[in-house]
Amino acid sequence: MTEHALYDIIDPRFAHKIVGSAGLEELHTGCRWTEGPVWFSDHDALYFSDIPNQQVLRYLPSDNSVSVYAKPSNFANGHTRDLEGRLISCEHGPRRVTRTEIDGTITVLAERFEGRRLNSPNDVVVKLDGSIWFTDPTYGILSDYEGYQSEPEQPVHGVYRIDGKTGEIRLMVGDFAQPNGLAFSPDESVLYVADSGASHDPAVPRHIRAFAVENGGLAARDLGPFAVIDNGIPDGFRVDTEGWVWCSAADGVHVFDDTGKLCGKILIPQTVSNLTFGGPKRNRLFITATTSLYALYVTARGAQTP
Repeated sequence: MTEHALYDIIDPRFAHKIVGSAGLEELHTGCRWTEGPVWFSDHDALYFSDIPNQQVLRYLPSDNSVSVYAKPSNFANGHTRDLEGRLISCEHGPRRVTRTEIDGTITVLAERFEGRRLNSPNDVVVKLDGSIWFTDPTYGILSDYEGYQSEPEQPVHGVYRIDGKTGEIRLMVGDFAQPNGLAFSPDESVLYVADSGASHDPAVPRHIRAFAVENGGLAARDLGPFAVIDNGIPDGFRVDTEGWVWCSAADGVHVFDDTGKLCGKILIPQTVSNLTFGGPKRNRLFITATTSLYALYVTARGAQTP
């Protein structure tokens, strides 16, 4: 189903990021909670999670079809690709980060830190040095809906880095209520991380925080809040080539410039969980929102990712 896209243009610069005549397409529906979209240019395919239904789905633009890629999926949530094009996934069920090898076998990259099980890895990105960065809130162990209810073993809800060569796991930031989506600026000098803790505690700020990446990528210095979501909570997000941040929200996708100013919104009929840029030109915005997968062509292009 295609319908006319609705926008809230707050800053006139945002009008140059969108295609006024482009339609909002509902590509698939009937899921319970969609998440974790990742674009595979060499497959001409988008993979995304339906967490409670324990499946990862695959959308093919060539024939507009959706099929099951993995089921059961271990309550997989966020995904990305590494420098060799392999799928990296956060799995709530076994509370781990995995890599799917070219032959389909699964390699566990992280499941414990300092001898204790991780909470429930949520979202993940890969830096151009090969390191893998992921967030570890407790959503997957709060109930049996998106994982298995369990007591947390980690004393913090952290952001972690896996060394791409040695596999060493390092805690980068440990003072989040519930760290969620994360992405790097185009030059990878800044790491952005969403705090979605207001989902269970209204006192938690609904913001994205910024961190300066220092010491060869081994340190993240807090730069403070970058942007605030005024409707719902920040979940997954992506950065375009100009450093603008496109973030999920209750009423759609909120778009911030590289200073954190809210410049516009793409209004979506359902609560948005995550998004990614895809297509041959990385100018098709794929949006996971509650029960559906949406897509919309924009003039912006997603920052280069593995």
